[in-house]
Amino acid sequence: MDRFQEMQVFLAVAEHRGFAAAARRLSLSPASVTRAVAALEERIGTQLLSRTTRSVRLTEAGQRYAEDCRRILADLLEAEESAAGSHARPRGQLTVSAPVLFGELFVTPLLVDFLDAFPELRVRALLLDRLVNLVDEGVDAAIRIGHLPDSSLHAVRVGAVRQVVCAAPAYLATHGRPEHPRQLEQARIIAAASSQLLSEWQFVEGTAAFTVRLQPRLEVNANGAAIRAACLGWGLTRVLSYQVADRVARGELEIVLQAFEPPPLPIHVVYPDGRRVAGKVRAFIDFCAARLRQDTALR
Repeated sequence: MDRFQEMQVFLAVAEHRGFAAAARRLSLSPASVTRAVAALEERIGTQLLSRTTRSVRLTEAGQRYAEDCRRILADLLEAEESAAGSHARPRGQLTVSAPVLFGELFVTPLLVDFLDAFPELRVRALLLDRLVNLVDEGVDAAIRIGHLPDSSLHAVRVGAVRQVVCAAPAYLATHGRPEHPRQLEQARIIAAASSQLLSEWQFVEGTAAFTVRLQPRLEVNANGAAIRAACLGWGLTRVLSYQVADRVARGELEIVLQAFEPPPLPIHVVYPDGRRVAGKVRAFIDFCAARLRQDTALR
């Protein structure tokens, strides 16, 4: 194997945490994968993978080498695509990332139509509720909700969402509708541990911002579970407006305290700053922007 092939084999083993799984992905024999990694480690002169009978993990040197391999292979692919004219014709594999619930509700339907429009493309979607490092993790484009920190990423704004407090009509009929955020301190609160809105909820009154500190009686580890509990009439929760837009439209939930909401959070499609933007990335950004900007739930 040449060095680029060895890098691909090594990354497959690292990502799948096993030689057999990597061999299946690459359509190679487990023995050839094992030999390739062993030859790589011998040439470099250090151990890249820590092997046990149950698992395969990256060593500290392996982690650094994996990051370098991703960058090198991405640059190689970019050069090949540029030479082949792929900056004009989208093809190859595209890796995108988005928050879990946003990805399920908006990105997955978008990707299905995107693949139909560009039959030479393959898409790998990473739906994660964490900030993904695009360069280190080999991600071509990501959807970010919230204000962007200063970075080297390019960003295209595609919408905005509100932070809303909501409850089922049955809860509001029984416990009353809060007229001021301070009343939430005595209310039944449902909070999602995956959200930054767990125990300190920000509001605005006039031109002044203030915080209400809460002690949720029900904490769950997913926004979907918090929304479900609110729909069952147990209490109030705070989520992003797109997450409950359909339930509000159906009358399952009602939004309260709208006059005290902080400014909306922007939604961007971001991608790394590079010398060239591959055709597949540009096609995705244009397709994504056109679709999401039309959605009333994201305005």
